[in-house]
Amino acid sequence: MKKIEAIIKPFKLDDVREALTELNIAGLTVTEVKGFGRQKGHTEIYRGAEYAVDFLPKVKIELVVADDLVERAIEKIVEVAKTGKIGDGKIFVLPVENVIRIRTGEEGEAAV
Repeated sequence: MKKIEAIIKPFKLDDVREALTELNIAGLTVTEVKGFGRQKGHTEIYRGAEYAVDFLPKVKIELVVADDLVERAIEKIVEVAKTGKIGDGKIFVLPVENVIRIRTGEEGEAAV
């Protein structure tokens, strides 16, 4: 099993969720986050004063999938979240040793 963490632009969230649902990926966690990479940030003018926006709003999607679904899930996220412009985001893939469903005690892929 692998944990996929994808940092994407907020307006792409619904499209990514729908694409993952088509792959029968049922569970995911979404967190509103802020950050920057090469995009850095920008300046804005509010009530006549200029200020720097250092951290840009993003959405982090976390999901754990069986090894045989990892590549297809990544391909779908890239396909749907990509705008071709700076700040599209990143995907991180991490190994998962075990998953335990608290309610039933199921472990491994059965718990996902």
